[in-house]
Amino acid sequence: MTLVPYHHAYPVGCVALFLSLVLAAAASLRGASRAMEVMAATLHLPFPCPSWFAGRLWLLRLGYYKLTRPKVHADDWVWIVDHTVQLGDDKCLVILGLRLCDLPSADRCLSHADVEPIELTPVKKSNGEVVYQQLEQAVAKTGVPREIISDHGTDLNAGIEKFCQQHPHTSALYDIKHKTAAVLKRELDQDADWNTFTQLANQAKPRVQQTAWAALVPPNQKTKARYLNVAVLVTWGQKMLTFLDAPQDSREPTCNRELVQEKLGWVTRFRSQLEDWGEFFEIIAATESLVRHHGLYQDVHLKLEKHLLPLQAQTERTQRVRRELVAFVAEQEAQVHPGERLLGSSEVIESVLGKMKRLEQDQSKSGFTGLLLGLSALVSTTTTAVIQKALETVPTKQVGAWCQETLGQTVQAKRRQAFAAPGKAEQKWDQLPGAT
Repeated sequence: MTLVPYHHAYPVGCVALFLSLVLAAAASLRGASRAMEVMAATLHLPFPCPSWFAGRLWLLRLGYYKLTRPKVHADDWVWIVDHTVQLGDDKCLVILGLRLCDLPSADRCLSHADVEPIELTPVKKSNGEVVYQQLEQAVAKTGVPREIISDHGTDLNAGIEKFCQQHPHTSALYDIKHKTAAVLKRELDQDADWNTFTQLANQAKPRVQQTAWAALVPPNQKTKARYLNVAVLVTWGQKMLTFLDAPQDSREPTCNRELVQEKLGWVTRFRSQLEDWGEFFEIIAATESLVRHHGLYQDVHLKLEKHLLPLQAQTERTQRVRRELVAFVAEQEAQVHPGERLLGSSEVIESVLGKMKRLEQDQSKSGFTGLLLGLSALVSTTTTAVIQKALETVPTKQVGAWCQETLGQTVQAKRRQAFAAPGKAEQKWDQLPGAT
C-alpha cells in the first residue's frame, strides 16, 4: 500500500484497491470512491481516498497500457472478434486474443484474465472491406493468427473470409453458441406452439408480478438475440408444471391454487411440448458445454456423438438437431491440424462486452466515450506491477490524444453543442448565477 508510483500522489495499493472495486466487485466509479471512504473511516486505515474522477483516469490509463503494450509475435494466436454498438452510428470492432499454447485445460472455460486486448476500433461505417482492413492492421500487433472465431455477423464474416483468403494459415471458426441459436431460430420460428407459449408467458407476467404469486412470474424474454437464452423459459414452464401438479401443503397456506390456475394454468396445455423442448435444449446445452470446455481437436465429433447418446431424442426434430450439431462440430474440426486444439466458443467476448456495458451504466446512452478503454482494463491479469507500469508509462495526455483520435467528437459533445444557447459560451452548472 505504501509504494507510490513515480509522479503520483496515491500509493499503488490504493490504486489497486480502487480498480479492484470497479473491475472485480462491479462497483461504479463513484461507488468505489465512497466505499474506500467508508473503509478508511470505519477501520481507521491510514490511506487517502481518491475521487471518482482520479479513479476514472487510472482505469483509462490501465486500459490504454494493456491495449498498446507489445504482444508476442507468434503463429498460434487466436483472435476472438465481435462488434459492439451504442447510441449513434458508430460500430466498434473488438478483438481479444490469446495463444493456443495458453488455452486453459478442459476443466474450466476461458476467463477474462486469459485474453489480451488486441484492437478497439470504432468506425462510422462498417462492411466486409472495412473489417478486412481492420484485421490487416491488427496483424502488426501479433502476427497472422492461427484462428479467428466470431458470431458470423454479416460484416465480420465477409471481412474474415477475405482475410483468410489472403492468409491460408488462418482458420475461420463459428462460435458454438451462435450456431445453436441459429438452429433454435430455425426450429422455433415456425413452431406455432412455441409462439403461443411465449405470447402467453408475456401476457401472464404483468398479471402476476404485482400479486402474492410474484415468485411464479415468467422470466423476461429478450427482444434482441432472444434465441441465445430461451432455455430459461422452458425451465420455468417445466417448474410450473411441477408446482401445479403438486398437492397444496401447509408450507403455502396463503397460496390460492384456484387463482394460480386462473392466471397460470394455461401452462398445462403445453405439457407434451415442454417435454419435447426440454429434450431439445438438453442436447443443445450438452453440445455447447463440451465445445466450450474441450475446444476443437481431431475426432472431437466422435466424443460429442458418444456424449449425446444417453440423452433422450424421441422426436424426429430432436434427432435431426442432434445429427446437425455433430456434423457441424465435425465440419469445424476439419480445420484442426494434427495434435492441435482450437477454440470453439467466443463466449468470453460476449461476457466482456456485457461487463463493459455495466461499467458504462448510463454513459452507454451517450455513444462511445473514453470509457471504451475500460474494456481493455477488464481483461488479462491485473497485478500491482501492471498497475504501476501503466501509471508510470502512460501520461494522461496520451490517453486524451487516443480518445480524440479514435473517438472524435462524442455524442455528449454534439449534444452540448446542439443545445448551447446561440452566441453564449457554455457554462458549467456550478458557474451559473446562484449555484452552490
